Amino acid sequence: MTKNILVVEDETTLLETLIYNLKREGYNVEGVKDGNDAIKTAKEMQPDLIVLDLMLPGIDGFEVTRILRQEMTIPILMLTARDEEIDRIIGLEIGADDYITKPFSMRELMARIKALLRRVRIDMESASAPTIKSENFIELDNLIINLSRLEVTIDGEVLPLKPKEYELLLYMAHHRGQVISRDRILERVWGWDFSGGSRTVDVHVRWLREKIEEDPANPTRIITVRGVGYRFEG
Repeated sequence: MTKNILVVEDETTLLETLIYNLKREGYNVEGVKDGNDAIKTAKEMQPDLIVLDLMLPGIDGFEVTRILRQEMTIPILMLTARDEEIDRIIGLEIGADDYITKPFSMRELMARIKALLRRVRIDMESASAPTIKSENFIELDNLIINLSRLEVTIDGEVLPLKPKEYELLLYMAHHRGQVISRDRILERVWGWDFSGGSRTVDVHVRWLREKIEEDPANPTRIITVRGVGYRFEG
C-alpha cells in the first residue's frame, strides 16, 4: 500500500525538491509551509509519516510536535539547520522519532524515512500477533513483566508503557546486573539501521524511570554507569 507523507518546510525550493523526490520514490505527498497548516493538514490527512522542519514561521516544529503528539502516534522526522545537541534532545523528548541536520543528502533522507516506516510496520505486526497461551513472567520484586500479554505491572497495577519502553525494559531485565553500553542498547532495541544517536537511549531511560522508580531522581532499578551506559538491578 502506498504510504502518505506530509512535508512541512517553509523554504519553497527545498519543499518542492522534497516533494519531487518523495513522489519519485512512490509516496503520496502533501506539502505545507507553516505550523498551523501542518497541524490542520495532519489531522485531515492522517499521514503515515511527517517530515517536519524545526524553524517555521508562527508555530515552530517543537510546538507542532507537542500538539500532534496529543492525538497522533505517527512517526515524525525532524529537519533542523542547527547542529545543536540540545535541539535534538528536546525534539526526541517531545515526541520526534528521528532527526536529520541540514544540509543532508536525499539518499540519507530516504533511508531514514524507510527505516521509520519499517519500524512502524514491525511494531504493528508485533502488536497484532496472537497471544501466547502459556503465561510467562519475569518477576523482579514488585515489578512483573508478563511476556504473554506484553505488559508490565507494579504491585498489580499495569504501567502505560510505550512499545519501545517495554522493549528497553525487557532487554535490560534479560541482562540484569550487567553493565550495558548505550550503543549496545541502541543496536539491540532500536536496530542497527536506526539513524538516531545514543541520546535516544537516555531519553527513553528517563521516561522508563518515571514509571518504574519510586524516586526517578534517585533511581534504584536502572543505575547510570558514568561514561558507559546503564545497569539494571530489577
